[in-house]
Amino acid sequence: MSSTHSDEIHVPRGPLLGMALLIGLTILAVATIRLSGVEVSSRSQAPVVAERTLRFEDMSDGGIRVLDVRRGADAGETAAVLQVIEPGSGGFLRGALRALVRERRSAGLGPETPFRLAAHADGRLTLEDPATGQRLDLESFGPTNAAVFAGLLARPQPGPAQLTASR
Repeated sequence: MSSTHSDEIHVPRGPLLGMALLIGLTILAVATIRLSGVEVSSRSQAPVVAERTLRFEDMSDGGIRVLDVRRGADAGETAAVLQVIEPGSGGFLRGALRALVRERRSAGLGPETPFRLAAHADGRLTLEDPATGQRLDLESFGPTNAAVFAGLLARPQPGPAQLTASR
């Protein structure tokens, strides 16, 4: 008994050419948009409804001091302690800051410029670094993690007795 079996698979040319054309057109469309300089973003440009300027300082015991930074009329800054993150806690906050600080260091920048925490009308919560232009959309990390920063935004403004001159 002998049988002839071929391992060769014949694929019709039409579907192959169709797939190749689709891939080529997709690459061409993406390249055209990227090279034209048009910004395509899924992020809406919803207005900011609340914001706070924050500086985060490492403490000697491993905690993090969160400072509410305000600019005065004389262009000087004042800062008030908004919250202290105890050592070993605030894992998401620490991780988010670590990513932003890494970008600053790679750009040769220090901690002078405070971060901007903003709530937008569409429900987004963002942490922006004006020094590098980096921005984290915090709600993309889940509601529990975003709530850590939302809590900072919701805290009442520190009183005048808590203000200290800042850098």
